[in-house]
Amino acid sequence: MSSQSRDEAWPELDWSDWHDTGDTLHRWTQIVGKVRLALTPMMNHWWQVALYVTSRGLTTSPIPYQALTFDVTFDFIDHTLLIETSNGSSEAFALQPMSVAAFYSEFTTRLRRLGIEAKVWTMPCEIPDAVPFQEDCDHAAYDPAYARRFFRVLVHTNRVFNSFRSQFLGKASPVHFFWGSFDLAVTRFSGRPAPPHPGVAPNLANWVMREAYSHEVSSCGFWPGNGGYGRAAFYSYAYPEPPSFSGAKLCVPGGFFDQQLKEFILTYDAVRQAEDPDRTLMEFLQETYAAAADGAGWDRGALDRVNPDREVR
Repeated sequence: MSSQSRDEAWPELDWSDWHDTGDTLHRWTQIVGKVRLALTPMMNHWWQVALYVTSRGLTTSPIPYQALTFDVTFDFIDHTLLIETSNGSSEAFALQPMSVAAFYSEFTTRLRRLGIEAKVWTMPCEIPDAVPFQEDCDHAAYDPAYARRFFRVLVHTNRVFNSFRSQFLGKASPVHFFWGSFDLAVTRFSGRPAPPHPGVAPNLANWVMREAYSHEVSSCGFWPGNGGYGRAAFYSYAYPEPPSFSGAKLCVPGGFFDQQLKEFILTYDAVRQAEDPDRTLMEFLQETYAAAADGAGWDRGALDRVNPDREVR
């Protein structure tokens, strides 16, 4: 891959350059995601709350409401928030610099115009020192160039993650974007129950974590710069963590186990600067999954799809 085509597919994404926009977008996606949470039937591991990467941005997919459905899309090409219903009506407004409070007001107003009411808890989840959406006038940045860069990274990460997901025959999550943690993730399951998860996060009850991690997992994902690492990175972890997991040696250049996060990390820059970014990312995903599955004694003969001729291109 030439450096020009690599930069187009995997653009520079330095969190320090766009964290104001990222922090605002994080809260905007939570506002939309909480409406999805309020109206969509519960699924295992909270899969019903996530957003999905599209060819234009992030979408809820159809949300049921009385006799119709609607979906909400963050369009990062035309920089528009679009609400469309199954009866043909729609509302839209521009994504531009505005406070979280203003976004919340505009979004709920547009929903009401469509006859949609949703009662949500307005406190952001998984964000330290947060304030309710309707009171947040501090986070108001939106840089369209960086929003589009972020979207381009999601598109290509989504593509590689879906190829990785296709190589597993067992239970696996969709590739989905969690607005609470503001990351794109995909998770594989051994099929065995896990011990109750002890974790907590800001404005997130332990029982939420226990549902998310009710069964053994090997999970991987992409942070744009949040998540406790401070820079764009791919991650991989296991729950429960096998004793041998942290000591696994990776062959992929730049991959390492972060003792503080208790996760394997591969920086986004290591991927985007690689000669073959797709292959580098896939190797990281495969090696860390093997460390989790082999360490925990998963039945890989029954769970893995053996297809050595398939490559990510």
